[in-house]
Amino acid sequence: MNLSPHFTIEEMIVTSQRVDNLPTPEIVANLKLLCEMVLEPVRALFGAPVIITSGYRSPAVNLAVGGAANSQHMSGQAADFIIPGFDPREVCRRINASPIVFHQLIFENYNAGWTHLGWPGVPARQAFELPSGQALS
Repeated sequence: MNLSPHFTIEEMIVTSQRVDNLPTPEIVANLKLLCEMVLEPVRALFGAPVIITSGYRSPAVNLAVGGAANSQHMSGQAADFIIPGFDPREVCRRINASPIVFHQLIFENYNAGWTHLGWPGVPARQAFELPSGQALS
């Protein structure tokens, strides 16, 4: 099922955990908005595919992967991704400098790194790096 022109429900709910990860209709609606309002603009900004590494997480999946207790992944309002050919730190910097609306933008600097983007809520535009907690500049 397509959520937007370039994103499907299947890629937004895939998990390697052996627990239920099926979203409710409300969460599917949130995922659709996330794809349309955030991920499609990111794809357009870079002119390249956005590869989702973690989208929706049921509470059981979130617990299994050590996610934050209040993670927006559990409401279908966040995604972790990479853009092949682009350094994740640079991805975060370019998104932060763009007009894309987000609540939280995180360069997750573990192993090869990835980008976490959460939306909506108050567009707080919190942008930082983990694990250091330093603000993105």
